[in-house]
Amino acid sequence: MAAIVSVAGMLAGCGTATSAQPSPTGPGVLTLEAAIPPTPGGEVGAASAEFAMATDLAMWKKLSDVEKDLDRIAKLDVNKTAKGAMYLEPRTSAWFDGFRGPFVFQELAGDIVMHARVKVEGRSGGVPKRKFSLGGLMARQPGSYAVPNWVSVTTGTADKGSQVEVKYTREGSSKPQELAVKAGWVDLVLARVGRVAVALYKEDGGSWKVGKRWESNLPEVLQWGITAYTDWDSYSTLKKDATKGNATQVRGVPDVKLTVDFVRFLRPELPDYADPLNTASVPDAALIKSLTPARA
Repeated sequence: MAAIVSVAGMLAGCGTATSAQPSPTGPGVLTLEAAIPPTPGGEVGAASAEFAMATDLAMWKKLSDVEKDLDRIAKLDVNKTAKGAMYLEPRTSAWFDGFRGPFVFQELAGDIVMHARVKVEGRSGGVPKRKFSLGGLMARQPGSYAVPNWVSVTTGTADKGSQVEVKYTREGSSKPQELAVKAGWVDLVLARVGRVAVALYKEDGGSWKVGKRWESNLPEVLQWGITAYTDWDSYSTLKKDATKGNATQVRGVPDVKLTVDFVRFLRPELPDYADPLNTASVPDAALIKSLTPARA
């Protein structure tokens, strides 16, 4: 099991997202040439997994085990159902506001880039047919059942098929945003740099795009991992009652198969003068270069 890694320094100058021009006394401009890709290896690199062996599953903890909840995972294995990959099928479940779904994770500290290549399909293939049937990456505050705090980037079917959903749930209130993508393999990045959280995505054969930048007050130690959930409509009247919804395994029509080719953890580097919440200080191209592995 990967140990908690050392805490990296926090960046200064983090305000609300803005495109205001930097001033001589404020943040500077990070040019594309000066941006540095995140660093692989070290303690945080040891948490990475290529999923070549079934024993790679032992690195990952299930939230339902750690924080004593219903197990909403129907199937989970490595290098078995999908060769060289993690495979996860959720039961009817949700990650929204106070609702909880499946989550497998490692506990890591400090500034992190989590990069994964994932594919989300319906159980019979193709795009999932049930609304809000998604899979991807999450970073969650440990022990936050009562007051949920987490950020995620997932792909699959949200309000309609073939979307990426970026979502920050702060104190139990979720603010999702959906972005259209092609069906199939998608590269995802979820990162925390100081008090800034960022979601990036790349369609197979495409180029990286910024899904969202958030001001984040998440703690230094987070649960970084993989989630999949499905079939929100089957919650019916329980949609208005997260407490009852979390206490019940809803019988529905789950429709997600998540395949994860790899998960790689890296350390990001941003200069002190750069404010990644300010697009004039850190343009999208410089942010992408700073938060994606070289040649990814």
